[in-house]
Amino acid sequence: MDELALNVRTARPEDAADLARIYIESWQDTYAGVVSHALLGAMSHKGHTARWRTSIRTMGSTGAVLVAEDARYGAIGLCSLGAARDRGLGFEGEVYTLYVDPAFLGRGAGRALLGGAFDAFKDRRLRSCLIWAHARNNACFFYEAMGGRRVAIRTTRLMGELTPEIGFGWKRLAARKQSRTLPS
Repeated sequence: MDELALNVRTARPEDAADLARIYIESWQDTYAGVVSHALLGAMSHKGHTARWRTSIRTMGSTGAVLVAEDARYGAIGLCSLGAARDRGLGFEGEVYTLYVDPAFLGRGAGRALLGGAFDAFKDRRLRSCLIWAHARNNACFFYEAMGGRRVAIRTTRLMGELTPEIGFGWKRLAARKQSRTLPS
């Protein structure tokens, strides 16, 4: 397996189609047999491209959409973040999404994106963060390996289906790495 030359940067509207592809392929890979086939089959590239383009354009001062890219392969991961939506848990920021192209899992893109998210939070003067993950998502192991603590559980509805989720929290974000870049 060749070494990736990863860069994490703020997403631009022209990245939306790549982000939609990564998002859909990640969902179809991660959640096959976990969520309904109807939900996975209903995901459209056109609809998600529009959604990501809107998200990129409308992120406020506390939010961002990040993309992990490799010099040879282009965009291979995405992350969106902003203010914590559930303030009752005591976290300031929240990673809303973090997905890596299934062909590149285990090669550092998830770590780079989470580090980029932590840096973005620090730039926005947010000192802690929360991530909600489907309880049957293998990313739960990743979040724990990255120092996240299980801080909450909840059941939400996803397309009408009851969905168990686990909240992972970081009360103090990891130290900034000097080699990471986040140009606007």
